Amino acid sequence: MIAPEPRKGLGNTGLFVAVIGSIFALYAVGMAVIPGAILSKTPPGPGVAPLDAEAQRGRALYVSEGCAYCHTQQVRPLEQDRAFGRPSAPGDFAYATPELLGTERTGPDLSNVGARQSDVWEAIHLYQPRALVAASVMPSYGWLFATRDAAGPGDVTVPVPAEFVPKGKVVVETPDSRALIAYLRQLKQAPLEKPRS
Repeated sequence: MIAPEPRKGLGNTGLFVAVIGSIFALYAVGMAVIPGAILSKTPPGPGVAPLDAEAQRGRALYVSEGCAYCHTQQVRPLEQDRAFGRPSAPGDFAYATPELLGTERTGPDLSNVGARQSDVWEAIHLYQPRALVAASVMPSYGWLFATRDAAGPGDVTVPVPAEFVPKGKVVVETPDSRALIAYLRQLKQAPLEKPRS
């Protein structure tokens, strides 16, 4: 019987894997852990406060409904972004972990939507976006609302145009729609102080 020839090539595979693993670990620490630790110490910007319980619940709905797939929350320092507010600053995200910056802007940026739109506008837009913006490609989030024959005591009705509501029904807010609207209303940018010269 002939003995197999020794393997040629890397020689010590374990050493190779350890070196490559160490390089990747250093990259991870240098590109993620250290910058994350530094940024976590960024003080909140002017007017930035933690979300209340209802808005936190709304933020969770924002994530679960996939809103961040189509909306950003980062105003870039570009001319075309001026309509959305001032450019975002690190202190704007002090209480937003993880940050919902987004990468796609199918719909408008929402960084300052709380200052641009009212509760009523947000409710109608969530129930049926095309009731306000005919060319909107945003899906309807009608399941966040209830349709009833009549509003009951304590119900908050949503004045959706009649052509978008089932005949003889009224649209009322639910705890879910109120929470999502509360989150959107808290997305406001405070003006930044101008640097002193």
